[in-house]
Amino acid sequence: MPEEPHEAPPESAGGRFGASIRNADYLPKWFLLGTTIGVISGLGAVVFYLALKYTGEFLLGYLAGYHVPTPLGEGGSRGSTGFTRAWAIPLVTTAGALLSAIVVTKFAPEATGHGTDEAIEAVHTDPRAIRARVVLVKLVASALTIGSGGSAGREGPTAQISAGFSSLLTRRLGLSDEDGRVAVALGIGAGIGAIFAAPLGGAVLAASIAYRDDFDYRCLLPGFITSGTAYAVLGAFLGFDPLFGYIDAEYRFERAWPLLWFVVIGVVAAAIGYLYARFFHSTVALVRRLPGGPILKPAAGGLLVGLLSLAIPQILSSGYGWAQLAADRDSLMSIPLWIILLLPVAKIVATCLSIGSGGSGGLFGPGIVIGAFVGAAIWRLGDLAGLPGVPERPGVFVVVGMMTCFGSVARAPLAIMIMVAEMTGSFSVVPGAILAVGIASLLMSRTNVTIYEAQRLDRAAAETERARGDSPNVN
Repeated sequence: MPEEPHEAPPESAGGRFGASIRNADYLPKWFLLGTTIGVISGLGAVVFYLALKYTGEFLLGYLAGYHVPTPLGEGGSRGSTGFTRAWAIPLVTTAGALLSAIVVTKFAPEATGHGTDEAIEAVHTDPRAIRARVVLVKLVASALTIGSGGSAGREGPTAQISAGFSSLLTRRLGLSDEDGRVAVALGIGAGIGAIFAAPLGGAVLAASIAYRDDFDYRCLLPGFITSGTAYAVLGAFLGFDPLFGYIDAEYRFERAWPLLWFVVIGVVAAAIGYLYARFFHSTVALVRRLPGGPILKPAAGGLLVGLLSLAIPQILSSGYGWAQLAADRDSLMSIPLWIILLLPVAKIVATCLSIGSGGSGGLFGPGIVIGAFVGAAIWRLGDLAGLPGVPERPGVFVVVGMMTCFGSVARAPLAIMIMVAEMTGSFSVVPGAILAVGIASLLMSRTNVTIYEAQRLDRAAAETERARGDSPNVN
């Protein structure tokens, strides 16, 4: 982010069209802006998905001879059964991180890291401040990081791409600060909702992502238009199937006492989510103090991820395919127990090495995978011990783990719960999920920890900060 906010554009900005938008009534204004942002968010998600797909096929698939599994919504491939050129994996992860760092350092240094914090910061400080070039740089750099095996998610890049376009609209049309903040928040929600094919969750996320303990109702209704449009555009190109298909969609709660298992998931997922955020921010702080510069540090992180993946290949890339396999009983039983138990922590370490070192990619995706294996580990231990109340298949625990772990640490429990339900087609788990998510969120609220440091406590705190002219730094 630029250190100094841009000045508000003059009233002549955008010409007659800009003036007509600024002076329009609420409904036509946000229908037009919401639709426009939604179309670009959807197209941005499509372009980024394709860039990521082909980059991964070339770097990991062709050069390293390794194919990661994919979720059902993207073909449902089970991936490679082992490494054919194990020596190439660390080379590819290092090269991808190095190239990504070079692109970012040369063209847009603010595109480093996961991107969502920068977009949130624009909501709170200056909605005009995201440079247009950040959009392209973020797309290329993140595709290189994730496509080469870096442990990162898609949502940060798509959020920054969509928020960047919203920032451009704010500048070009001369929107007010208030409208600009809403527009950038809509871009964040629409971008994330589009890449995960979760429009309702994206709309709710737009209203909640900027605050730890608040909800901006101004973003909700326009968010429906924006996220719905983005989803329609993405679906027109890539299809409308849920990312993970339909996981245990027929599950039914028949007795009350098995719900106690969701209390366990809530407590454990909150602890793992807390560890995720603390370890990530500590890694960022440590890396800043280390010598090496903004190019060598991400490359070193990529090398370490590649070496670690030789023992635990599940940490490579986004990991969505592994989360898919964890929801299937036979596939989960084929994974060694020690990997299942260790994987949440291993994925945290890999993500911190990939993104905390300065690489480009999101934190949402890894958080979903971490939560999936928290649920899988609890199911596996309960099934192994023959404990009562454990479902026959792990899918329910895996889905609720996804919702709970990241929903609590992102301080957006409702939005993440809805998004994961859309991503998995598993709305039947909601009775258990609200228990787990509620407990985890209450526990997390006792701390000041959040994965997104640019979040403010609430709208009142944000307004007070702007009135004082404060602008804290973010990662």
